[in-house]
Amino acid sequence: MNILAVGAHYDDVELGCSGTLVNHVRKGDRVTIIVVTNSAYKTPDGQPIRSASVAHEEGQKAASLLGAELICLDYDTFFVPFDEGLTKKITSHVEKLSIDTVYCHWVHDLHRDHQYVAKSTIMASRHVPRVLMYRSNYYDTYDVFRGSFYSDISIAMDTKIAAIKAHQSELERVRHEWIKFIERQNANDGQKIGVKYAECFESIRYLLV
Repeated sequence: MNILAVGAHYDDVELGCSGTLVNHVRKGDRVTIIVVTNSAYKTPDGQPIRSASVAHEEGQKAASLLGAELICLDYDTFFVPFDEGLTKKITSHVEKLSIDTVYCHWVHDLHRDHQYVAKSTIMASRHVPRVLMYRSNYYDTYDVFRGSFYSDISIAMDTKIAAIKAHQSELERVRHEWIKFIERQNANDGQKIGVKYAECFESIRYLLV
């Protein structure tokens, strides 16, 4: 199978669905990650927080750990458009790679970049038989994430954590709180289905084969 995971920034895919991607790689599936932005950003007063070069280097390291190919579309962080241009770029990769399964952001995520990437990816994947949405942060939203599709990532959890840790610049910024949150979240989702760790998705569609 040909698998595509799409994230707005370097680290989103690792946080949201990388355990499931590891499972795909172990089964022999081809996994590609598209990161829409260069993931560089500054404080409101213009002080650099993360450079594009550092973000890309960390993203490459994480993708290598997961066994995935990495593609970056190089949009500016916080300025992801919601237009046909982005949809066409994602569509071209979906078609060129003969994608069977897509993982993307949840459409109701608080982050505007995440929302627009999700909507564009779903549009670009309208002919793909399996499309699942993940969450990659812990911010409260008006809408409720209706996750009901679970993936057992118990044997992939160590690799997932290693891939998240590859984003050292971001981990330092958040004082490594991501690791604790993700471990707890995936443990809680695992408990719901009787395994040690799981990732939970909201389904757009899923064709059983």
